[in-house]
Amino acid sequence: MTDETYETPNESGSRLWWLLERLDVSNRVGRPLVTLVVVLVLVFLLVPIVATVVASFATTWTGVIPRGFFTLDNWRIVLGMKEGLGPRGGVFSGLFFSAMVATGGMVLNILVGVPIAYSLTRYDFFGKDWVNTLAVLPVVPGIVLAVAFIRTYPTRSSSALGLIVGYALLKSPFMVLTVQSSFQSMNLQQIEESARSLGASWPRTFLTVILPNAKDGIIAGSIITWTLAAAEFNFTFIVDPTDPQPFALFLYENISRSPVLQSAAAVSVYFSIVLMVILLLQSVGRAGFTTAQR
Repeated sequence: MTDETYETPNESGSRLWWLLERLDVSNRVGRPLVTLVVVLVLVFLLVPIVATVVASFATTWTGVIPRGFFTLDNWRIVLGMKEGLGPRGGVFSGLFFSAMVATGGMVLNILVGVPIAYSLTRYDFFGKDWVNTLAVLPVVPGIVLAVAFIRTYPTRSSSALGLIVGYALLKSPFMVLTVQSSFQSMNLQQIEESARSLGASWPRTFLTVILPNAKDGIIAGSIITWTLAAAEFNFTFIVDPTDPQPFALFLYENISRSPVLQSAAAVSVYFSIVLMVILLLQSVGRAGFTTAQR
């Protein structure tokens, strides 16, 4: 009669884990697989953008690949430097107006959203869950908020101030959620107690320690709110400001009433602006937080 040795589930799992470590499966398979997935996602996201920008310099676009390079006529028409089909007028007045309104909404989001995110993360108080829910409640289609905004403020909704407030209200959840995630990665109570023991006041601690450590969330929230506000169509279309024409309506007219290549040029203008604003906000934001931290 022979003795048989049976492995318990724990012993079997340990042996399998040891074998995987010896074979270095994580580095040989896992890392290349993750890299491949990331590359595929980036290609999926960037191909439409690159194709649109490339097409804006073409003379014809029949099928998948644009043809007849290289021309700047589509850009000249969109920028109002040349006559063409579609809406008349350049982009600069509406672009400047939309940039100022989007910047105003972004600043208002920072001034309101950062304290809300800090309070929700740092303190426990009665009705906290309700406040957290209300903070993200404006995540609704712009058309819904626009109708409510017009009914509440009928004489102010189409003004520049009305657009700033409306954009800030519509995009505030993005600022609150991104900044809140940064605050949640810190032990705020411990930071404040340590700073207090060193003689720092709460305002100084908040401005020179807490905010610089949350800079990634604040910069990300600023980029998201500005980018979405600059091209917010639903809210802008319902509110319908008369003059100057916001950039979102300019894009709509060029996309809906112009040939496809002019539409590609109009969209490329927006992509270019977004890229410049992202680089500017990252540079200015990081420099400002570094100065505050000193």
